[in-house]
Amino acid sequence: MQKPDFIFGREQEWQALADFAVDSRLGATLGVVSGRRRQGKTLLLETLCEQTGGLYFAVPENMPKTEHLLRLGQAIARHTGGLAPALNTWDDAVEALFRLGHGDEPLVVVLDEFPYMATSAPELPSIIQHALSPRGMARRESRTRLILCGSSISFMSQLVSGSAALYGRAVLSLFVPAFDFRTAAAFWRVEQDHRLAAILFALVGGTPAYIEYASGTPTDLDRWVSANLLNANNMLFRQPRMLLSEDTSFKEIGMYGTVLTAVAEGNHVVSTIARRVGKPVVDLSHYLKGLQDGGFLFQAEDAFRANRSRYQIADSLVRFHHAIVYPNWSRLDLYRPERAAQVWQESQATFSSQVMGPAFEHICRVWAAQFASSDTFGGQQATVTYGVINDRSGRSQIELDIVVRDPARRILALGEVKWGERMGMAHLARIRRAAELLELEPVACLFSGSGFTGELRTHADASNGAVQLVDLARLYEGC
Repeated sequence: MQKPDFIFGREQEWQALADFAVDSRLGATLGVVSGRRRQGKTLLLETLCEQTGGLYFAVPENMPKTEHLLRLGQAIARHTGGLAPALNTWDDAVEALFRLGHGDEPLVVVLDEFPYMATSAPELPSIIQHALSPRGMARRESRTRLILCGSSISFMSQLVSGSAALYGRAVLSLFVPAFDFRTAAAFWRVEQDHRLAAILFALVGGTPAYIEYASGTPTDLDRWVSANLLNANNMLFRQPRMLLSEDTSFKEIGMYGTVLTAVAEGNHVVSTIARRVGKPVVDLSHYLKGLQDGGFLFQAEDAFRANRSRYQIADSLVRFHHAIVYPNWSRLDLYRPERAAQVWQESQATFSSQVMGPAFEHICRVWAAQFASSDTFGGQQATVTYGVINDRSGRSQIELDIVVRDPARRILALGEVKWGERMGMAHLARIRRAAELLELEPVACLFSGSGFTGELRTHADASNGAVQLVDLARLYEGC
């Protein structure tokens, strides 16, 4: 089944859905699709149903289950062209959905915004589990391909976890992520301007729906930021807070937002985050876990110490909001173009250190993990993270932005990342000192958004691959 041209990218996601949808073997099957809001899940699933003649059903918000059942019955009637079935319980509804697939061809049925349905009817996952039992009607007589979709990542992941009712029932578990930095550049049509592409990714990341909210062209960057990200009348301004409020798992939106602000300000370990938000460390784990499960934070493990990690914000727009917008909320809540422009100019140092720096490190780690060739590192990369090494002789620490390991956990490369700094021999010397402390000879990788000195370039050219220089052009086009 060919992916339509109006769906940008998503080749792997579409292929996974298509393979699930056209499987003609007898026996109903279950798929689970999740991902943050605005990533295009609904577009994929609606298009899948259109191309296969399937049934797509979604509910807009929490409603009584009687209303869900009434609307589902009406959707079934529109699909079949017959009368709406009487769905008095979710048992009736699930049976009706599986009976739709009693023909010779598979039939896709999508229940979108499934967390809303399950919130009003907590028994629903167990009902689906029972219906898909090996000796049940659905497994013996139906070809329904049932897909449950939701944007609450924590809820959807728990749906098929080891202790959940649907554990072991799903044959498809598809996560729809944001676009990576290269795909995002092509989507925004800025792939020829690598510097602008990197800055734009730091501002809005790879969420495709954000392009619909933005006005003007990002080539006039200062005006674009002021008119969109700092404009209280634009959806991009309020989007991060909406994402928190739309997640059914979050009850204390203010505290979750404060934790994100703490991380955006540069507090990356539990102790400093706790001090910033005024909570004991023991009380903070609940909020950190919730933000991780919801896809707002991720935990980067230190390459050299198992019990040391750092929390980072996972979404570019969320990071920008909590570093720039939230601290200036009172000045921006009532939009004035000249005031927004002033806030943006005053925030340049904050943007560079708290937004662009972390975003560029992320871009470089993704490149090292997904786009760099094995020749670059002298072996096949398996994991890419950061690491801190104690240098006792200098009573200091060496922080490495990039640590590349192979499948056997051997260190292939050590690297340093600088966005606004031209890198030279001093940066290489720091990496080599770290390698000396580790008693290794890994590849030294230097990543810069502002270029390299002539001396360093000459040294790298003569190093026979032992020193790798990665500039913006190589990040976006090379390996």
